[in-house]
Amino acid sequence: MRVLLTGASGFIGRYALKALQRQGLEVVAIGRTRPQAPVRFIEANLLSITDFGPLMQQAQATHLLHLAWYAEHGKYWTSPLNLRWVEATTRLVEAFCAAAGQQVVVAGTCAEYDWAHGYCREDSTPLNPATLYGTAKDATRRLVMAVCAQHQVPCAWGRIFLPYGYGESARRLIPSLIDVFRGERAPFGVNAASYRDFLHVTDVVEGLVRLLTTGVSGAFNICSSEPVRVAEVVTTLASLLGADPEPVLALATEGPGEPSLLIGENLKLKALGWRPTLTLAQGLERTLHGEKS
Repeated sequence: MRVLLTGASGFIGRYALKALQRQGLEVVAIGRTRPQAPVRFIEANLLSITDFGPLMQQAQATHLLHLAWYAEHGKYWTSPLNLRWVEATTRLVEAFCAAAGQQVVVAGTCAEYDWAHGYCREDSTPLNPATLYGTAKDATRRLVMAVCAQHQVPCAWGRIFLPYGYGESARRLIPSLIDVFRGERAPFGVNAASYRDFLHVTDVVEGLVRLLTTGVSGAFNICSSEPVRVAEVVTTLASLLGADPEPVLALATEGPGEPSLLIGENLKLKALGWRPTLTLAQGLERTLHGEKS
């Protein structure tokens, strides 16, 4: 089994690479930036490749884990680069299947769902994305599933909810709160009363690897399925850092278009034997201690 991994230098990709290597799997990473971990690496810009055939001949991979996408915080929701990633991903998957690939796993997002429903059931909640990012991901799912079906190659689509952990963008919620409680930035308002589905990145990648190694097809939520109030994230982080949460809680606000509830059902992934291993408190503590694996 040889895994072709894209996005290996990204937040989730760095953890995925280590998880694959811990299982003794051979990995070939492809992208513009060489991962810090030792791995066979093919340098390439996936958005500029018109023929993926030679790359597949070079990689000789049996399994594909595709994580690469445009993910600059605050910009990816509306970026036209989403459209380029739809095409690049479809071409990549088609070439992989044509080269006798055996299993495809692609990272999706909870943004594909209609968030007005709050609780996102895998096989019944409507897919009605409100952003270009979510729409592009949903379109990509439909295309790669069709391509894989034509080639009779199993394809698993992992809809990732709210991953967090050491190494994520400093502008995301949890790193920003950490900076506040360390006195490194001013307090800011959060939607404290809302419920969200947070999952530590190590549990996210274990879900992706489980999909990769079990030969399954279909869409799977990768989430905790445990509703957590954003206020609890604030108070837990403050407690771990010996800080006062009130300056943040006092500024509590509700952003436009933000749902009061965003939780995923994870029964399909659990049926494969996967379970989250970290509670929110444990995950936040790992994040603070800078653990990368």
